[in-house]
Amino acid sequence: MKELEDRIKKDGRVLGKDVLKVDSFLNHQVDPMLMQSMGKEFYEHFKDQGINKILTVESSGIAPAVMTGLSFGVPVVFARKHKSVTLNDDLYTSEVYSYTKKTSNHISVSKKYLSSDDKVLIIDDFLANGQAVNGLNTIIDAAGADLAGIGIVIEKSFQKGRQLIDKAGIPIYSLARIKAFDNGQVVFEDENE
Repeated sequence: MKELEDRIKKDGRVLGKDVLKVDSFLNHQVDPMLMQSMGKEFYEHFKDQGINKILTVESSGIAPAVMTGLSFGVPVVFARKHKSVTLNDDLYTSEVYSYTKKTSNHISVSKKYLSSDDKVLIIDDFLANGQAVNGLNTIIDAAGADLAGIGIVIEKSFQKGRQLIDKAGIPIYSLARIKAFDNGQVVFEDENE
């Protein structure tokens, strides 16, 4: 998605060898017009899959997931990282390791919001090693729901997440695929080939 790639080049900051900071438009301050464009793009790609539920992990996946849900006209469910007093024990849970935070979280979804009647599209902000997607897929399996596909805002193709998803045969669509970070600059998959 050219609009997203242009925004990454303009406002993204490469930190070290494998971290991209996009907090000015995606995961701290949110650009709602860009989120809306991304939601429409995910809808166009997955619109024929019979999707009736969008699933993400709090918190950075919520904005693109909500805009995708708006485009589909379906509910959005987000897996919580922290147990709340309002959540009871009737939950689907999974453990997810955060690559950027270097911590593990137990994520959970109430059983009343995900069932075997659901055809689910996972939306997430980043794909690096595939841990969040794997955790959400574990929850989908536990609910007996059907995973229709995975939509990723920014994929770091030089890490193993994409290969794991491809190996599992799950349809995936990433709006920006990063091939490498070269001297502090982002190189997208289709560049310099």
